Amino acid sequence: MTSLTQRINTATKAGRKAIIPFLTAGFPTKKDFFTHLKELDSNGADIIEIGIPFSDPAADGPVVEAASIKALEQGVTLRWIMNELIERKGQYQAELVLMGYINPFFKYGFKEFAADAAKAGVSGLIVPDLPFDEDSEFKAILKEEGIALISLIGLNTPKARMQMYAQEAEGYVYVVSYMGTTGAAVAFPPELKKTLSDAREVFDIPLALGFGIKEPQQLEPFGDAIDAVVFGSALIKDIEEKGTAVPFMNRWK
Repeated sequence: MTSLTQRINTATKAGRKAIIPFLTAGFPTKKDFFTHLKELDSNGADIIEIGIPFSDPAADGPVVEAASIKALEQGVTLRWIMNELIERKGQYQAELVLMGYINPFFKYGFKEFAADAAKAGVSGLIVPDLPFDEDSEFKAILKEEGIALISLIGLNTPKARMQMYAQEAEGYVYVVSYMGTTGAAVAFPPELKKTLSDAREVFDIPLALGFGIKEPQQLEPFGDAIDAVVFGSALIKDIEEKGTAVPFMNRWK
């Protein structure tokens, strides 16, 4: 069992959903990013997803894309992120997961990245544009360093496909709540419950629901169908407005 699974299971045993905030690395500035990372860590985050800025983020909505552009303009790179996290290893109680598109990891070098991620205390990785049938090399390299490659499933993922993913799934399963980019949904589509039901039958690791999450009340219809909640766009907007992550995190306590 990975540390990510253990962390979510601990929250479940305590009768609550695990909290997984997402924040783009280097947003709003290089210095302030680490201030906000500490705020997330000190105010209820079980796992923190750190977004790797990318110039062509296919799955990101306008809020996350704008945060990426702002970070890239300041010279934020994957290597800078890794160096900074290595320097700060051991400073965070939350588990750390990196989320980014495959190109920066490829340019870095899979083996070098995995080694540095382990040095930085990173527990998992999410790569939205890495096809399942092409992930074996990278996954094996990550596994050697004890880093989970987290599976993404959506409303269009057939149960048979989930069963393929489940053979090697680690950490938690990221369930995308709707078709489209991050931050857009107001109401969840009715077919989401069927997707969650199928996923619960197939996977033996926790399910985390993400995309379009703004308020705890949105989770009420799902009950025990999910184990964790991921939010990003709404958090980033709140940080832009208030200059701190604390008020948004307080909503989830």
